[in-house]
Amino acid sequence: MLRHLLRLTWKRKSRNLMLSLEILLAFVIVFGVAAFGLRYWQLYREPVGFDGTDTWSVQMQMGEAPPKSIAPDVYDTLRRSLLELPEVRAVSFASYAPYTRSTWTTTFASPQTGAAVQTNTIEASDDLPEVLGMRLVAGRWFSTADDGQDARPAVVNRRVAAEMFPGGPALGQRYTSTDYGIKRTFRVIGIVDTFRNQGPLMVPTNFVLMRFTPHTTESRVRTILLRVAPGTPRGFEAKLNQRLKAVRNDWGYQIAPLQSMRASLLKEQLIPLAVAGVIGTFMLVMVAFGLFGVLWQNTTRRIPEIGLRRAIGACAADIYRQIVLEQLLLGSLAMGVGLVLLVQLPLTGALGDTLNWPVFAGAVGLSMGVIYLLSLACSLYPGWRASRLDPAAALHYE
Repeated sequence: MLRHLLRLTWKRKSRNLMLSLEILLAFVIVFGVAAFGLRYWQLYREPVGFDGTDTWSVQMQMGEAPPKSIAPDVYDTLRRSLLELPEVRAVSFASYAPYTRSTWTTTFASPQTGAAVQTNTIEASDDLPEVLGMRLVAGRWFSTADDGQDARPAVVNRRVAAEMFPGGPALGQRYTSTDYGIKRTFRVIGIVDTFRNQGPLMVPTNFVLMRFTPHTTESRVRTILLRVAPGTPRGFEAKLNQRLKAVRNDWGYQIAPLQSMRASLLKEQLIPLAVAGVIGTFMLVMVAFGLFGVLWQNTTRRIPEIGLRRAIGACAADIYRQIVLEQLLLGSLAMGVGLVLLVQLPLTGALGDTLNWPVFAGAVGLSMGVIYLLSLACSLYPGWRASRLDPAAALHYE
């Protein structure tokens, strides 16, 4: 049966060309949308490296005043004043809050291994793990034990440890940076599994967390992170703003819970996927109409052939089965061609980790399932119509 269908398909190759191209186009479209969605799902299931529940962010808006003009004592005053509130459990300062688009990139080099690694960085005070619910996999977090040391303490993620110190331990190792022509030396005191500050859809990347101490760090940070009591209502925002104004009345404060910021960022990140899904669905509907029309036309052209088959003993079920199987076979051949083209992407690494093998395999499986369903749906009515033809009328059809 299969051999007979392959022979029929080959003999009608010129007629089937347009049909094959439509199926190939639909397969590629569905594959692209499926790969996009599966990559997001894969990222969403990976840990982000922190909790952030019951955590609020305060962005300090200082107007025209440069950050370096902030006196170190202001941070101490802010911390003490906020900790006096019964709703506040812990206070930390950081360069920027999680679930924002902010990024600070620096290149570090290891004198021991010679490796140079470009990585995202953030400066944070000693209380950040308590506020964000972070866990270390090795070493310790910043503390007063690091005061007065000749190298700034740093916590790195596993990716940085593996790239900067390949094949050896990272704890206790030193590395340097030469940003703005100033050489600074750091020492690894802790390692975290991962830290994806832009949330669950952020691609894992190199990350270094550096210690911020108002009295010794040259830079200044503009974000306060607060761990509050569970169930603290949004009405606390007014009380918090009033307390902050009591410290610096000339500043503005943008206050938001991290969970609210997470939801907003997720919605923003999912917009491209939603747009791709709508466009893909629209194009799939167009392909389905085209596929149905071509199948209808092909079936009409084959009425004399179908009548002859009925006249020599083929039953209606045989005709129905032949039309559907021919369509599924044609779909398989078109998808085979598409598969040969698409497999080049993970083989050459053209899209990096975005199209890794699990995503590719899942996208291929989903795409093939959709195309088979589409082919089956489009061939059901032409097959039924062909099976209902009267043999005598079909033989006299012009």
